[in-house]
Amino acid sequence: QMKKQCDQKLLIRMKTECVPCSLNLETQCPAGYTKITNGTGIPDCRYYLEMKTHTLSFLGCRHHCTKEFEQPECCQGHWGPDCMGK
Repeated sequence: QMKKQCDQKLLIRMKTECVPCSLNLETQCPAGYTKITNGTGIPDCRYYLEMKTHTLSFLGCRHHCTKEFEQPECCQGHWGPDCMGK
């Protein structure tokens, strides 16, 4: 019995919102995502505070998250919703 379905593993990456680093310890990834950074995350972004007359920009932190996701796909040479086509 030849395998007709060859699921593709996809890795989806995302970053959480940029916040003050001291607040970022508590930040969680969205449901289903795994946090791959720890502590206060990575200081690789800027967040802004709007004052009356101007906007201040500060170095902030965010976490990086990943999610593994199986995408159903037919093996080479097969097609169709049930991968039975040749």
